[in-house]
Amino acid sequence: MGETGRVGRPRGNGRPGRSPGNGRAGRSWWRGRLGRWLFWTATLLAVTTALVSVRGDLGDLGQAHVSLIYLLVVLGASASGGRALGFTLACACFLLIDYFLQTPYDMLSVDKPLDWLVLLAFLITATVATQLLGRANAEAAAARRRAEEVDRLAALSVQLAAEAEHAEALREADRLKDALLASVSHDLRTPLTTIKALAHDLAAAGDERAAVIEQQADRLNHMVADLLDLSRLNAGGVPMQTEINAAEDLVGAAIQQVAGALGERELRTSLALREPMPVGRFDFVHSLRILVNLIENALKYSPADAPIEVAMRGEGEWIAIAVADRGRGVPPAERERIFEPFYRPAGGSPDGARAGGAGLGLAIARRLAEAQAGTLTYEDRPEGGSVFTLRLPAARLQIREGDAAGEAAADEAAAARTR
Repeated sequence: MGETGRVGRPRGNGRPGRSPGNGRAGRSWWRGRLGRWLFWTATLLAVTTALVSVRGDLGDLGQAHVSLIYLLVVLGASASGGRALGFTLACACFLLIDYFLQTPYDMLSVDKPLDWLVLLAFLITATVATQLLGRANAEAAAARRRAEEVDRLAALSVQLAAEAEHAEALREADRLKDALLASVSHDLRTPLTTIKALAHDLAAAGDERAAVIEQQADRLNHMVADLLDLSRLNAGGVPMQTEINAAEDLVGAAIQQVAGALGERELRTSLALREPMPVGRFDFVHSLRILVNLIENALKYSPADAPIEVAMRGEGEWIAIAVADRGRGVPPAERERIFEPFYRPAGGSPDGARAGGAGLGLAIARRLAEAQAGTLTYEDRPEGGSVFTLRLPAARLQIREGDAAGEAAADEAAAARTR
């Protein structure tokens, strides 16, 4: 009964009946188990029938032979069906020998003390043999599981090694690409300078084509500068001068820089009156480049009569500057890909305003933000449009009472909010 009581409990030994699970594998295991029990029960009955038919001719010496024959049945059942089947058949054989094959026949009784010894010896031998076979089977199953686990680990190690080689190849290819971009970009600087000089000479001579040549040379020069910056950012070669700056100063500088492109367009800025002025620790020049890129993109892809909105706010450990427009937005599948270098969605993207449409502006902007421990993200704007949010680490300033500088800063902030 010991084995039967354990069938329903998960042991993790790989047999479906003993582990959580169901389905075809479990039913197949139970059918196999039932089949083995039926086979060895039928075998035991057949052996008993054969021995009963000749029990009158066995004599005293035949008792040992009977025990050996039954022991073979018990060992075979233990080897194929496990300890439960072996113990069950051992007990059944003990009773069958006593009832059918020892005098007095057809009774559970023994008339010779030696017969008791034979029966007990058989039962002990069958029990020990069944236990040893069960242990051997368990060790063999454990060895098979260990071998399978070793095979799986070996296959996994081969797979990991292949993936590591592939990753290393990708890193090397990326490194070579960055080196090639840096080299090509650097080598393009000299001919572009020559082209601009010749265009200047043509303009002095009155050639109207000089303006077009100089304009296109400027576009190429801008693209080359972006390529160089991208390669430096990927290599971690762009130094960051992080200092404490006010978000309001950063937005004001960005508005001044895009004033020419803004023209008659409306640009609104907002800051919650009840919030303190957002102050962060960031590189002012690189953050200004990010913000200018976002505003220029918004101007390019928004309707002419739709204002551009720039909002500043504090978000705990961050200061957030959001640039919102009423453009066509970005499809969900492309909201992260627009930050990849050289990626341009079909039909244009918010990144097309920079680098002649090479798809570098947002990629550089995000890398510049990340280099300052910040982030640059995209969100849909309610009722249509896009919102690009630059988040930079916030800085906490303690303004002491009576500090003239602190009071002046507070007055300036209040005046700015009033305006």
